[in-house]
Amino acid sequence: MQTITHQQAFDLLKKYNKDSFHIQHALTVEAVMKWYANELGYGEDAEYWGIVGLLHDIDFELYPAEHCLKAPELLREAGVGEDVIHAVCSHGYGITVECGATIDVEPEHEMEKVLFAADELTGLIWAAALMRPSKSTKDMELKSLKKKYKAKGFAVGCSREVIARGAEQLGWELDKLLEMTIHAMAASEDEIRAEMTAEGLD
Repeated sequence: MQTITHQQAFDLLKKYNKDSFHIQHALTVEAVMKWYANELGYGEDAEYWGIVGLLHDIDFELYPAEHCLKAPELLREAGVGEDVIHAVCSHGYGITVECGATIDVEPEHEMEKVLFAADELTGLIWAAALMRPSKSTKDMELKSLKKKYKAKGFAVGCSREVIARGAEQLGWELDKLLEMTIHAMAASEDEIRAEMTAEGLD
């Protein structure tokens, strides 16, 4: 198992990502992954789950047309282990990227399935949170998120098909995935805001 530290992973992320939106998304997915690790009985691996979440979009800002195809090269150059590289690439499974390639790295471990399911969903939940008076996930309820999820014109960049496929791969009802991810984001929201402020990106 790869022993890259959080700080090394964060420095690597920032080498290729400068946009505050992408950094916030990476920190959000990191926190959500750590929350899920603890919730699903993988507490001793929570840091590892988090690092995979932090690095999952490492190639997206500079190489959007080669998303999940360029990542292995960037990660290998930094000495990141093949287990992390497989996990990072697996979140694009079945998706055809702009250059025309379809990502064929299948999520195998439960951690990879959680990443696949939660990645798109965090974007949808955050978009829904920003529409709320509180601008927060902390007071969000499942029923209000489901309304946004079903609204075809809302957050069109967040693929409902990918989210639904993610729940299916985990063997979960969609509602379970939605509710747990709301809790995961609510639990980490303050910490992420503080990290963004510390980075001068708020």
